[in-house]
Amino acid sequence: MAPHTGLDPPNYTAPPLAKFFHTLPHLNISLHLVNSTFAPDSEIYLESLGILGSIPAAWLILTLFLLLVYLLTRCCDRKPRPKHSIQILKWTLSFFTILCCGAVGVGLYGNDDVHNGMLELLSAARAIDDIIGNVKNQTGAIESTLKLKVTPLLTELGDVFDDPVANQTARAMLLAALTAMTGNTTAALASLQDIMRPLRGVSLGHAVTTVHVAEAIRWPVTMAVLSVLLVFCVVLLVGVARHSRCALITFSVFGLFAVIISWLLASVYLTASVALGDLCDSPHIFLEHSSPSSLQQDILEYYTSCEPARTNPFSVVVRKGTLAVDAVFYSLSSVARLAKQLYSPTQLHPQLEVLTTEVNLALKLISGLAALLDCRPIHREYMHALHAVCDLGLFGLTFMLAASAGAGFFFTILVWLDSHTWIYIRKKRDYLQVDEQDPFLPPTAASQAIAARTLRNQGSFATTDGRGVGLSATSLGARSFGDRGSPYEPGQYATLNRKFRTLDHPSVRLQHQSMGGRRGTHLEPGNSHTLGNKKLRSGDGRLGDGPGQYSTLSKKCKTLESSDFY
Repeated sequence: MAPHTGLDPPNYTAPPLAKFFHTLPHLNISLHLVNSTFAPDSEIYLESLGILGSIPAAWLILTLFLLLVYLLTRCCDRKPRPKHSIQILKWTLSFFTILCCGAVGVGLYGNDDVHNGMLELLSAARAIDDIIGNVKNQTGAIESTLKLKVTPLLTELGDVFDDPVANQTARAMLLAALTAMTGNTTAALASLQDIMRPLRGVSLGHAVTTVHVAEAIRWPVTMAVLSVLLVFCVVLLVGVARHSRCALITFSVFGLFAVIISWLLASVYLTASVALGDLCDSPHIFLEHSSPSSLQQDILEYYTSCEPARTNPFSVVVRKGTLAVDAVFYSLSSVARLAKQLYSPTQLHPQLEVLTTEVNLALKLISGLAALLDCRPIHREYMHALHAVCDLGLFGLTFMLAASAGAGFFFTILVWLDSHTWIYIRKKRDYLQVDEQDPFLPPTAASQAIAARTLRNQGSFATTDGRGVGLSATSLGARSFGDRGSPYEPGQYATLNRKFRTLDHPSVRLQHQSMGGRRGTHLEPGNSHTLGNKKLRSGDGRLGDGPGQYSTLSKKCKTLESSDFY
C-alpha cells in the first residue's frame, strides 16, 4: 500500500502476494477453470480450493509410499558397512536436522506474524463496530428524545392552548407554531429512520467474537505442534550424538508422524493462502455480497473508498433532520414568549421548561451525528484491517506454507537417512563376566556343574591317577576340581580353566607345559592325532608318555565355544 494521509484516504491496491495466489488456476473436479473471485458460499469455488489443497496431500501419499518401499529394502539388507560410512551418515543427519529446525523456526515466525495480523484485524473490526454502534446509539437517543419526550410535551401544550384567551390572534399564532413544531419533529424522526434503516442489520460483533475464539485456539495449537516437531529434531540430535540405536529408532517412528503433520499443514496453508489472495485481490466484491440487503451499494462504496469527490449518502437525511430539529428549537423560543403572555406560569409549568431542555438535547445530539457519519474514521480502520489481513497475515501465512513444505521435505530426508543409519548400528554383545576363582578355595557349585557338563559333552574317557585307579569323565569332573585327593591342584585347575575359556576361535591353541621342563602338549586345529600315547601323572601334575588315553581330545576341543564356559 502507498503511504497516505488521514485527509486523503487512498484507493486500495492488492499486494503482490495476493495477486500471486489469485493467479493460481482454480479448477473444478472436471479440470475446467472456474471463477477465482472469493465466494465462500459457492460450492464450485470451494471445490476449486479443495483441489488446490489436495496437491500437498497427494505428495504426502507418494512420499509415504516411497518411504515404505525403501524401508522394506533396508530391513532385508544386512551387509556390513565401513566404519567411516556411519560417521558420514551421522554428520549428514546432523546437517539436515539443523535445516529442519530452521524450517520449523520459520513456521514459528510466520505463526507470530499471522497472530499479530489477526490481533490488528480484531482491533480494527472492533473500532468499526464501535463507530457503527455509536451512530446507532446516538440516532436512537435522538429518536427516543423526539418520540417519547418532545412529541408528548407538544401534545400537552396543545391541550393548554385549547383554553380560551382574550387575544385569539395570538392564540392562533401559538397553535400554528405548535403545529409547525409537531411537523418538524415528525420530519426529524423520519430522517432518523432513514439513517437507522441501512445500519440496522450491520453488526460486526458476532464476526469479531468468532474470529477471536478461532485465533485463541489456532495460535497456541500451532505453537504446540511446531514445538513437538522441534522435540522430534532434538531426539534425533541426541541419538546421533550418543550413537543411540534406541533414540534413532524412536525418531524413525515419530518422524513419519512429522512428515504427515507437515504436509497436512502445508495443504491447509495452501488452501488458506489462495482463499486469502482471492479475498485481498478484490475485497469490495466480497463486502457487497456479504453485506445486508438494507445497506445500499453507494453507502458501502463511500466508506470503503472515502474519495473526496464522493458525497456522503447520509448527508441529505442528516441535513433534513438537523434543519427539522433547528426549526423546532427556534419555534419553541417564540412559542414560549407568546405563551407566557397569554397563560399563567402554573398552566405552562413544567411542560414548557422540560420541552426546552429536551429540544436542546436533541439539537446537540443531531449536530454530532454528522461527524460520526463521516467516512474517514471508518475508512482508516478499514485500511488497517486490510493491512492486517492482506499484508501481515498473508505474509505470515506464506511463511508458514513454505515452512511446512520445507519441514515435510527435510523430515522425509531425515527418516530416510535415520532408517539407513540405525540398521547398521549393531548392538554390542553382552558377555557374561566370569570371576576368577581363588586358587586356594574350592570352585563354586555352578563352576563344577559347567565343567561337568562340558566334559560329558566331550564323551567319557579314562585316565589314571597316581595310584593306577581309572577316572571316568564324571569322576574327573567331580573330583578333579577342588577335591583334596584330586590329581590336579587348585592352582593348576585355575590355569587350565583359563586356557579352556580361550577355545572359542579356530586359531587358539591349547598348550599345557609340564612343570619339570618337559615338552608340552599342543592341540592344533585340523590335527586329527589323539593323545592315546600321553599319560597324566597325578604325582606332579605333568603330561607325558604313558598308558592314559584321551579319546580324540584335540578334535573335540575345536568345537568348544565361549558359551560353554561363560
